[in-house]
Amino acid sequence: MAKDDDMLEELKKIRTLLEPKPTPAPTPPKGMWAEFMDFISKYKVMGLAVAFIIGVYLGAVVLALVKDLIMPIIGLAMPGLGDLASYVVTFSDQKFGIGDFLVAVITFIIVAFVIFLIVKITKKWGIE
Repeated sequence: MAKDDDMLEELKKIRTLLEPKPTPAPTPPKGMWAEFMDFISKYKVMGLAVAFIIGVYLGAVVLALVKDLIMPIIGLAMPGLGDLASYVVTFSDQKFGIGDFLVAVITFIIVAFVIFLIVKITKKWGIE
């Protein structure tokens, strides 16, 4: 019996040794520069900033495309409207910039479609 109790005690010791230990809390970085670098790496701020800048300039390019190329083509297809990008409807001394609104809507649709394609391609490549 004593031998079985000794074996049971040994097994209990082994079990306690094999139990996973809780991971220690990460030590906060010391110094302003270390905190800043930790913030950038943890929240991927640089990637977000690059995406924002590219998005702004993509929007500007698409806006120029719509205003200077697509809207004149639509204006040619609809005779009598002239420059559709600057088309204004006047109603009771109020001016409604229909052309500007159309430019904004078409620009939004094109930018949203390009972003959709980029997300689809990056997911296909395994980039999240």
